[in-house]
Amino acid sequence: MIAFAAFLLAQAAPVPAAPAAATEMPTGTQMVAQIEANDAKLFWAFFEGCDPDSVADLVHPDFRMIHDLAGLPLASGADMIEQSRNQCAAREPGGENEGYRNRRLLVPGSRTIEPLGTWGVLEEGHHTFHELRQRPAGAYGPDDPGGPTWVQTGGGRYLHVWQWMPEEGRFRLLESLSIDHGPAPQYPPDGA
Repeated sequence: MIAFAAFLLAQAAPVPAAPAAATEMPTGTQMVAQIEANDAKLFWAFFEGCDPDSVADLVHPDFRMIHDLAGLPLASGADMIEQSRNQCAAREPGGENEGYRNRRLLVPGSRTIEPLGTWGVLEEGHHTFHELRQRPAGAYGPDDPGGPTWVQTGGGRYLHVWQWMPEEGRFRLLESLSIDHGPAPQYPPDGA
């Protein structure tokens, strides 16, 4: 019986080895694709999706943010997640900002992604910020019934440092420099 069991084991298909942990930082198009995907997930979760816990693992524990209007508003990744949780809770029914919705849009063609040695990546881009507001009836002509409209409220530039985490096989956001914030340009412009 033991010989038969040994025979069956010898005939079994080999079990593939578990993939080794990624230790080398991706480069080229693979690096760019990972950073673009991280950026999209991060901003969706903190703005329109209002689900910071879904991206908590993208934020480095030692995360630091520098903001041209607010200084050093966040001292850690945990602070960033907690602040966003609180803002999302305020949007819930009964919250002080009940129903508030906003979004961030990347300005097409503005992003650059460059390696920082073999340990990280610098991402730089421009983005705009929008709020969902009620448009009054007639705003776009006599037949316009009004309704919800996304309104651009401002914009800015950001630089993100993504650190490669070889033991995890992924990038985490280590530092964010958020600058050049300003109001949205008047639309329609004066005289139009």
